[in-house]
Amino acid sequence: MTTFHELGLSAELTRALDELNFTTPTPIQAITIPYILEKPTDLIALAQTGTGKTAAFSLPILEQINADSKAVQAIILCPTRELCRQIAKDISNFVKYLNGISSTAVYGGEDIRKQITNLKRNPQIIIGTPGRVHDMIRRNILKLDQLKWLVLDEADEMLSMGFKDELDAILAETPKEKQTLLFSATMPRAISYIAQKYMNNPEEVSTGKGNSGAENVEHHFYVAHAKDRYETLRRICDANPSIYGIIFCRTRNETKEVADKLIRDKYSAEAIHGDLSQSQREDAMARFRRRDLQLLVATDVASRGIDVDVLTHVINYNLPENVESYIHRSGRTGRAGCSGVSLTIINMREQRQIHQIESRLKKPFIQKMIPTGSEICQRQLLELIDKVQQVTVNKEQIAQHLAMATEKFKDFSREDLISHFISMEFNRFLEFYKNARDLNQGASNSNASGRDGQSSRNERSQGRHQFTTLSINIGRKNHFSPKDLLNFINEQPALKHVEVGSIEIKNEATVFEIDQVFEQKVMDAFKGLETDAGLVQVRKIQGAPSSNGGGGRGRVFSRGPNRNRGGGGRSQDRSRSRR
Repeated sequence: MTTFHELGLSAELTRALDELNFTTPTPIQAITIPYILEKPTDLIALAQTGTGKTAAFSLPILEQINADSKAVQAIILCPTRELCRQIAKDISNFVKYLNGISSTAVYGGEDIRKQITNLKRNPQIIIGTPGRVHDMIRRNILKLDQLKWLVLDEADEMLSMGFKDELDAILAETPKEKQTLLFSATMPRAISYIAQKYMNNPEEVSTGKGNSGAENVEHHFYVAHAKDRYETLRRICDANPSIYGIIFCRTRNETKEVADKLIRDKYSAEAIHGDLSQSQREDAMARFRRRDLQLLVATDVASRGIDVDVLTHVINYNLPENVESYIHRSGRTGRAGCSGVSLTIINMREQRQIHQIESRLKKPFIQKMIPTGSEICQRQLLELIDKVQQVTVNKEQIAQHLAMATEKFKDFSREDLISHFISMEFNRFLEFYKNARDLNQGASNSNASGRDGQSSRNERSQGRHQFTTLSINIGRKNHFSPKDLLNFINEQPALKHVEVGSIEIKNEATVFEIDQVFEQKVMDAFKGLETDAGLVQVRKIQGAPSSNGGGGRGRVFSRGPNRNRGGGGRSQDRSRSRR
């Protein structure tokens, strides 16, 4: 069995690893640590989420950092501030016994003055998001002329979030002679672009199949009417009493909405999203790690940096945007030798997309029936009985009370005692699922008179986000980008709170999802707009956009001769609004 010391790491590093209970290197660590220590060539490393990629690139870099130099020697770029914080925390733990080596994180959403102060203390390692790192370079605060290592962590995600321009600008400030290390859980087309654009004849190593999920994760899906999506989620949770997992939503607002409903309905849940302060996020994460919370509701972006190894479930409240996102999500369960379940709630029209993901992953997806009220009550009862059977009984402590309890129950038969006990602990489920309708598509819903039916009516009245798909007649050939679309929408007073779903840039058109409540206002906003190619035409189309190439530096719209340009775009063909 290989040890970290045998991989070539110093006693100072291995001592810190021992205290962190890092006993045996993971497969990706066993490959990349000696590679980075011994070879100066660029590297693409592919490994599933949760396999220790941070240690895989940071440990060999820390081993080689010159503590006597106060220049920036390594920079680690990652897509989100959450992942930034996690990497910075890990590195801080690793350098506990290394004298003279320091690091700092720079990312948006926090006080830039404090981050500037930290940079002026001359850390050798910088962890940052592309936007804030580029800002520090432009301010002449951050110098990369002596850089030796550039790490691109989840580089495909950085491109999909629209950071191409920032990456180009940052790379232009780095010396030609450096080692570039790219780490990713997936191998999308974007990786080929990155390798060609930013790397020099990189070698590729992998500890698994490209674009495949973790081996010990089962993949399930449930087919439900859109109006029953939340009720389906609720039944899934009730049918799995010991569930401990993350629920992924499409937008920040949907995340808040789902979490609020779960909390209202007495579930142990909390939302993680960009509106939380750092202290609020840390408090929620601490409670989740302690299992004081069973469910964490998050978007893909907000979940970056969540590092919990024993999740039982990942729930996709909606289908993710692409296969790579699904792999990232599902890889958060089934870690550390444990098994896990990744399940998705879809409607009838989305079954084709499930088959596409299934084909890409080469893993079977099992269609599950939405649990009925009777099935849920049975599972909850079995869970309750298991808990009773497993409870620790201290006979000495209860001995003095046993006679009194026996006297109280003397008129109860065995069946009466069990019935009263079950009713006391179980009436909530029995009452809620009384006369519960079958939510499975195609099932008869004639018995919807109970609280289930009322719940569905409430769902409709509360107006959960539904998306309309629109198309405009400008696209890649017009140098149009997702950023241009989002900038235009953000500039419209009537569209201040609109939710934007997926965006697909085609050659001659752009297809995007918009909150259907704002459908007419969005269409009205495009009326009379012109581009260099002529009058903008907008139309409503059926179905969700499919993945296709595109992107580019954008131009925006005008009405007549008065140009209203919003600056350059970020190139990526399919983007998700993070407004």
